[in-house]
Amino acid sequence: QVQLVESGGGLVQAGGSLRLSCAASGRTYNPYAVAWFRQSPGKEREFVAAISWDGGTTAYLDSLKGRFTISRENAKNTVYLHMNRPEPEDTAPYYCAAAGGPGFSPSSTPRTKFGYPYWGQGTQVTVTS
Repeated sequence: QVQLVESGGGLVQAGGSLRLSCAASGRTYNPYAVAWFRQSPGKEREFVAAISWDGGTTAYLDSLKGRFTISRENAKNTVYLHMNRPEPEDTAPYYCAAAGGPGFSPSSTPRTKFGYPYWGQGTQVTVTS
């Protein structure tokens, strides 16, 4: 079983920056892709960004391109979400999710929540204006 733990959330001013981390532990079935999702109150869980096992493929919510960057350090089993120039509309709990195992493509980046069987508990991000 894979355990995912997010950290780095908190209060940030609009226009600032914040880095979220997602650390994987337990039985990590390589290769695995990791994604970030967020879910504002009353809304569906929304895809934010994903990165493939080899780091060569990334995907983003269109409205976040250029502001958010996803990266990973496989040696540390950690994936990061760099939030640059966040806006109040980015306020939400952020969740990381993982998918992978034997036969999983190292370049795959699923973009829907249904593609990820493993989830963290979330970290709250609050952007103040």
